[in-house]
Amino acid sequence: MTDVRQETGIAALDDLLGGGLIPGTLTVVLGATGIGKTQLGVQFARQGLHQEGETGVVFDMTSRGDSQNHAEYARRLFDWEQRAMSATDSVDPMAVWDRELARFDYLHLFRHSGRRVSIGDLEPDDWREWKIELAKKLQVAIAYFYGNLVHGVQRCVIDGLEPTDKASDSFQMHMFDYVYHQILRKESEWVARDLFRVKFREQEPTATAHRYDHKQVGCLLLYTTHEVMLDQLLSRPIETGDVLSNANTIILMGKVRDGTKMGRALHVAKHRGSYCREDIVPFTITENGLLLDSVD
Repeated sequence: MTDVRQETGIAALDDLLGGGLIPGTLTVVLGATGIGKTQLGVQFARQGLHQEGETGVVFDMTSRGDSQNHAEYARRLFDWEQRAMSATDSVDPMAVWDRELARFDYLHLFRHSGRRVSIGDLEPDDWREWKIELAKKLQVAIAYFYGNLVHGVQRCVIDGLEPTDKASDSFQMHMFDYVYHQILRKESEWVARDLFRVKFREQEPTATAHRYDHKQVGCLLLYTTHEVMLDQLLSRPIETGDVLSNANTIILMGKVRDGTKMGRALHVAKHRGSYCREDIVPFTITENGLLLDSVD
């Protein structure tokens, strides 16, 4: 495992993680809506500018209405105006070679207010409609990630994953599996093949010149849970095939009770291949982002 770490943008959290997150691996952050996951994701993405020379990208899979306020957080925390890629425009694969046309910070893939996220909740006709839309969205996702990775991006935040009774019943999880395994964890040449398809041969020399190392790309998945309290998250089982079982690092964020008051705290539940602290650390959400209490 590499000694190089990707800093989160939160020094106290990096200390808990033995220096930061490990490139080329999956980190899952679990917590209820409003606990602070998205702000953590924005801070992690922005830290890429200081560490790798490029801000990370955000892939928003929210499907029940509004996005997760990434642009607002980015603007308030860092005066960062995120460039958003359209999820509805037709994809021009050749545009990925032009930084101005390809380098975006944000993509909100599904903009359907009130749509369900469970396959089992859909009528057969609705599911067929979703499969057609998903197929179109895959090309948009490939162009978005490849167009950023060839221009030096090394960190990705995937947000908006909502809870379902079974992971196999979530179309969001199907999309995440594709993005993670077929884009982020594939060698760049094979991602280019998926993007250009029959035109790959004529683009192969350019793809070779723009080759990147997928093993240096970190992925932060923000996963919304039904569980609100940190104690509930700590006792949550990890099932075989669960995204958590494949994660290198798991960070839990939940509410804690302090007498008659409620607060927030986080815990690094898993950090494979690395030292990490075992502390449960209180944190607050401030105008400058997440602020962790000091740990002795």
